[in-house]
Amino acid sequence: MKTRLLTAALLAAGSLASPFAAAQVRVAYIDPLSGFMGATGERGLKELEFAAELINAKGGVLGQKIEILPMDNKLSAQESLILLKSAIDKGARYIAQGNGSSVAAALIDAVNKHNERNPGKEVVFLNYAAVDPEFTNDKCSFWHFRFDANSDMKLEALTTYMKGQSKIKKVYLFNQDYSFGHQVAKSARAMLNAKRPDVQIVGDELHPLARVKDFAPYIAKIIASGADSVVTGNWGSDLALLVKAAKDAGLKADFYTFYAGVIGTPPALGDAGVERVKVVSIWNANAASPAAQAMFDAYKKKHNALDDPYSQSARYSIEMLAKAMTAAKSTEPVKVARALENLKHEGPWGEVTMRDSDHQLIQPIFVGTFVKADPPGKYKYTADGVTGFAFREEAKFPAAATAPATTCKMRRP
Repeated sequence: MKTRLLTAALLAAGSLASPFAAAQVRVAYIDPLSGFMGATGERGLKELEFAAELINAKGGVLGQKIEILPMDNKLSAQESLILLKSAIDKGARYIAQGNGSSVAAALIDAVNKHNERNPGKEVVFLNYAAVDPEFTNDKCSFWHFRFDANSDMKLEALTTYMKGQSKIKKVYLFNQDYSFGHQVAKSARAMLNAKRPDVQIVGDELHPLARVKDFAPYIAKIIASGADSVVTGNWGSDLALLVKAAKDAGLKADFYTFYAGVIGTPPALGDAGVERVKVVSIWNANAASPAAQAMFDAYKKKHNALDDPYSQSARYSIEMLAKAMTAAKSTEPVKVARALENLKHEGPWGEVTMRDSDHQLIQPIFVGTFVKADPPGKYKYTADGVTGFAFREEAKFPAAATAPATTCKMRRP
């Protein structure tokens, strides 16, 4: 970790050029590698590097190696813009980011401006986890490609599942105070009102992103509201600390989450989360294809038997980048971006497609429940960081059912 941060710092300072002299396709990874969300960023970096290593082991792409350049943005949009300039100065024509839609929004705007001012030196943004729907709607960009499902796609699946849960009577919306959290609260309210008008929204609260150390006061409000269910888009330490506080306070409500499957949350849940915590996700290891499970096994063998990949979307982004370069017979961003449009790829549950109209990856989505991994052997893969718990699949939505309408009016060069 220290070595990686030192490398990132030296890169940002412009004093470490020679180690990357041999790299020909450089992908700058601009995400948090320190602070509250550092563990989340580290997990994404591992997955990107894993994908690049597999491609490089087979000779790279068009005879060139893929190099991932880690850059610690400390979850700051301002810091990310400085790192973007540094990455471009070092020859990176591709950037990857996923943590924080506020950061992604700043990068999309900066990449658009750079490309307009510097024809022939364009940059493409590979977004593997920033899920604000606006990025593939009114704020869409030819230079931006999203490999995760956006929050509205996930909420569509989650609220469709909730529609059939008759025990849900009172829902509390609890989210992070930035663009993604605002969107989750807004869309969850609208979708629940449409699908379950009998459900009462008894709370709608936002909290500062990555700044709360003790969620007990918030949990007290949720208990006082009488909520039987909580919908939250929280991620990273904001989710792990939230569920820990709920466990400590004895909150009996069910949690409907986006990211309960990764980065410290399953250990924080323990017995208190069994049959109460739901997750909506684009992947489920236990239901994946044999080929996807082999990839999953290889990742765990390299890193840690209890570490899950952060998201399959990080791996997709590099695999599909290489595939597009091969199809375009070029590593030039304009040609590669065009080749990415409508590109199909084999996902863990079947085919996924990068939609050309808005650059949103269309893919299957599932809803799962946190359960005990009993009897032993019932679940091949347990949840991240634990051996006694897993996620049971409750519902699966095929790719065609998750494809949303878009307001994007794509401007192509």
